[in-house]
Amino acid sequence: MPNKIAPQTTPPGILALAALMLSLLASSVAASPDQWRRGGFTTDFSKTTINLETIFSGGPRKDGIPSIDNPSFERARDVTWLTDREPVIQVFQDDTVKAYPLQILIWHEIVNDEIGSVPVSVTYCPLCNSSIAFDRRLDKQILDFGTTGLLRNSDLVMYDRQTESWWQQFTGEGIVGTLSGRQLKMLPSRVVAFGAFQKEHPDALVLARPQPARRDYGRNPYVGYDSRSAPYPLYQGDLPEHINPMARVVVVRDGEQTFAATLDHVRNSESVALSEKVQLRWTGEQASILDNSDTGQGRLIGSVEALRSGSTGEKSLVHDVTFAFVVHAFHPDLPILGIKAP
Repeated sequence: MPNKIAPQTTPPGILALAALMLSLLASSVAASPDQWRRGGFTTDFSKTTINLETIFSGGPRKDGIPSIDNPSFERARDVTWLTDREPVIQVFQDDTVKAYPLQILIWHEIVNDEIGSVPVSVTYCPLCNSSIAFDRRLDKQILDFGTTGLLRNSDLVMYDRQTESWWQQFTGEGIVGTLSGRQLKMLPSRVVAFGAFQKEHPDALVLARPQPARRDYGRNPYVGYDSRSAPYPLYQGDLPEHINPMARVVVVRDGEQTFAATLDHVRNSESVALSEKVQLRWTGEQASILDNSDTGQGRLIGSVEALRSGSTGEKSLVHDVTFAFVVHAFHPDLPILGIKAP
């Protein structure tokens, strides 16, 4: 898989291709709880809400993509290694805001942290471009998460270290193990340009690059991924009709309701009503993390916010900007505003 560490002397494109071919060979092996046990999992594979044959190896072993479990931070005003247009995940909780740069998360995928009094996991799946923050509390437990090295619908499969249950990152659902069928609470977050975040929150904390450096931060190992006409062959599902599978789509969750609209539709309209009280707003530009080899030089793709109006004002909603094929895989019957069918 392209997110393996690579020697600096080898061209990134060749390394990415070689890693992808290795992961495809691994993915061709049938799902095997015995094999997963040999890989170090103590998961109860007799409990699952899915067909285990839909889970494929992404290449790395368990924790081969290391989560960040003891994060360090810098004040936004002191950060000099991020460009103004570079994307960060902004998360508000308990009147506290933090930012998590995608140039770090593209290599680690999970940060276990606390914001105010809330234990959180901030996650990013590069193959789905899915940025989601979760409350780590479930019943009376505080969970912390790692990477399985496995994918389902090309999306990150996480595991919790307390029960070794497996969780689907895009939905927050427990899919394998003792916590199968349980649901993590998603927290409102936004991907914004660092310059905008720094200007609005100069004293806020920004996730710092781990020291010593464990990865080539500032380099994108998936060069040109979001300009492809289809996802990597790691995705085995159907592709959506009447839309580029790699087109960006905003998915908004409002309680039991889910809405979707293409990012281009929001850009062109500036404001899109999804229901009587729910709307999407265009908020400016940010760089794609998946375009250029330099994470600060990707093409501009834009930012949005999802809001619900009420008697006390507007409230931020959980939303995610992902790819059309991901929406189709997990919500095949969900209408997507902005698709122009022939």
